[in-house]
Amino acid sequence: MEALWNKERKREWRRGRYRSRSALRGGGVVTALAGLVASLAVGTTAGAASSAGATAAETVRHPVAYVDPLIGSANGGNTYPGANLPFGMIAWSPTSTAGDQTNTAAANGYSYDTTRLRGFSLTHVNGAGCHPGAAGDVPIMPFVGDVDTSPSADTKDAKYAANFSHADEKAEPGRYRVGLDSGAVTDLAVSERAGVADFTFPADKPANLLLRVSNSLNGSEDAHISIDEKARKVTGWVETGAFCGRRANGGENNRTSYYRLYFTASFDRAFSGVGTWQDDRLSAGSTTAGGGEGYATGADRAGRGSGGYVSFDTGRDNDVRMRLGISYVSLAGAEANLRGEIAPRASVADVADAGRAAWDRTLRGVRIGGGSEAQRTTFYTALYHALQQPNLISDRDGRYSGMDRVTRRVERGQGAQYSNFSGWDQYRAQVQLLALLEPRVAGDFAQSLFNFAKQNDGVWDRWVHISGATHVMTGDPTAATLATFYAMGVRNFDTEGAFDSLYRQATVPHPDGLSDAGCPGQCEGQRPNLAQYLDSRYAAQDACHCWGGAAETLEDSVADAALAQWARQLGREREYEELSERGGYWKNVFNPQATAGAGYIQARNLDGTWVTPFDPASDRGFAQGSAATYTWMVPQDVQGLAEAMGGRDAAAARLDGFFHKPDGSWSVRGGDALRYDPTNEPGIHAPWLYNALGQPWKTQETVREIVDTVYGTGPAGLPGNDDLGTMSAWYVFAALGIYPQAPGRADLLLTGPLFPRAVIAGAGERRDLTITAPAASDANLYVAEVRVNGERRNASWAGGSLVRSGGSLSFTLRDRPDRDWATAPAGLPRP
Repeated sequence: MEALWNKERKREWRRGRYRSRSALRGGGVVTALAGLVASLAVGTTAGAASSAGATAAETVRHPVAYVDPLIGSANGGNTYPGANLPFGMIAWSPTSTAGDQTNTAAANGYSYDTTRLRGFSLTHVNGAGCHPGAAGDVPIMPFVGDVDTSPSADTKDAKYAANFSHADEKAEPGRYRVGLDSGAVTDLAVSERAGVADFTFPADKPANLLLRVSNSLNGSEDAHISIDEKARKVTGWVETGAFCGRRANGGENNRTSYYRLYFTASFDRAFSGVGTWQDDRLSAGSTTAGGGEGYATGADRAGRGSGGYVSFDTGRDNDVRMRLGISYVSLAGAEANLRGEIAPRASVADVADAGRAAWDRTLRGVRIGGGSEAQRTTFYTALYHALQQPNLISDRDGRYSGMDRVTRRVERGQGAQYSNFSGWDQYRAQVQLLALLEPRVAGDFAQSLFNFAKQNDGVWDRWVHISGATHVMTGDPTAATLATFYAMGVRNFDTEGAFDSLYRQATVPHPDGLSDAGCPGQCEGQRPNLAQYLDSRYAAQDACHCWGGAAETLEDSVADAALAQWARQLGREREYEELSERGGYWKNVFNPQATAGAGYIQARNLDGTWVTPFDPASDRGFAQGSAATYTWMVPQDVQGLAEAMGGRDAAAARLDGFFHKPDGSWSVRGGDALRYDPTNEPGIHAPWLYNALGQPWKTQETVREIVDTVYGTGPAGLPGNDDLGTMSAWYVFAALGIYPQAPGRADLLLTGPLFPRAVIAGAGERRDLTITAPAASDANLYVAEVRVNGERRNASWAGGSLVRSGGSLSFTLRDRPDRDWATAPAGLPRP
């Protein structure tokens, strides 16, 4: 198919549409890119070393050359390979089918192992764990053949779908191309809120585009399509939402609509035919239709929905160009977004060049030197995935749909309104990376979440999708997130107002906290049964109205400890003292006699009794994890946890058993409820706990084992669902040799870097942060010495000034552990 891609310029000359990039005007992101674009015109991996540069002394010049969007598209990674931009609104990517139009082959619409497609959808969320996940709105399908039945009636995707081969697929940042077995070829590129597509059809065969307006991943409440033959335009919208809405685990409560996506699509040529459908009725020649699918699945939804098609005469010209804009506000907003971002005659190649350059600028936030080509590919693809979110939901004019479904404008000084906050996942790694690399976006995101809370009766939802409060997961992750932003120097949001609001949520009971609606997976209360929690000082398993009492207690303890740090920085000493004490409530669910040989975190009843029978491998009282995993989830008080376990040495010995089987072999790939699970969040900080236990060399070897064996290149290169960049952010930090110590703090835990050199670009008033480890290699992973800004430091952590102000961090590495470095009590990470 590569020869087919190379025909694009020839087609444009033939059709009189080709213009040089320097001739483009008024197209927003599509501007003159000249030499930069030329230097970026290389494959994602092949030949990348020579074109991108990556020696130990010289950092990578063009990191975009190392990104492979297909990493994570298998093995449950739930990534998507389609075209997007950093933090963009549109994400144009294929939707797979395994023979059921109501249940795609993967949580976010694409599975590498399923080579049949039913369309190319306009919106996606990276790595969400629910199946189906979220979005996947308005799949557009090039169909070769006669449209003589309703596509909604094709419930098994037997007719209006097509197979493809990965040999005919190419994914790169900002662009996606694939050739289907039907002979149709799709080539997509995007700006932030708009896109351009070329659809090439076999000559002299029926050529159609199906616009499945109602076919969002989770279904839809309503949808509409209008076809304007004279203007060669198709417009429409879908009313949808219901993230995780079909799960039995509390999902029925969330089968609600909370956003409307509008689109406008214009074409470079006339239609030879049009038609629409609703449910099983096809109406050839019709130009309007509407109707949703509902939020059920299987037979309860099959055959429902609406859409339209446009046909083209391929006798003389078999290439169709479509320009498309989207908005969550209005059709006029979608039109304005398209006009403002893509020039009228811009080609797919032009838009793709601009997108590739935008990604290259963003990825140059971290410039690494050295390492193998595979390591650089894994690293920059992880960074790419980590910086896909949050996502724009405001139009170019600043308007957006609020959580109350009222159209609003961004606050004074706010650059844009962002959404897609997988809080329970992201607060452990992704938000820290966002604050470090993109503090302006982090601040706008913080303000966005505060705006939503003000529109939602003061409630900060823990999983926000577009303008909807989905209630997914447990705890109060927004408190931990915004406290972390503030600690890391992010200031471009209403810091006092946001703190006051989060403090109120943590101290004043809300009626939702007594509701069981949505429980266990999507409980409405953000601080469930807060009055009982404050009275008992733990969340009672039999009275908490939450997913699990033990998990809720740990989550709220982390959130309160983070808020306490924020309060201190704001000079709010009373709140600091109160919240610091509450940060220790985890102790009230630690049972020192949980088993005959060891203490564990264990759920308790309202009367104070422990929930029995107890099994460390059980998730009773927890959320998506076992007691064995959650017992380590006390990042704010590792010394206190060690004391509860009998001291640092005893805790370290137990941690050994968390990462190793009884025979001493590694157990870091998951699948054992008693041991480390790299696929889910409650334990992902655990490898760094050895630093606080006085055995930092074990952090160094454990982190490197996970980096080397759990992550990698290829579609299965992620350990599990990426959770909006969380697992990818974990890898980025691990490869750099740093990791956030605890939410609400900017301190960094240290381990041996993977690369000899890395430069984290300064942002705002911060200088560059340079990390050097000249001897870094596969063998040299152990730390013998660390210098911070040139001064020797015998400690396995570094203060937050490096994050806020920049500086230098240099490592001396060896091929064997140094059991003296950073082991003295004075050098342990401070509580």
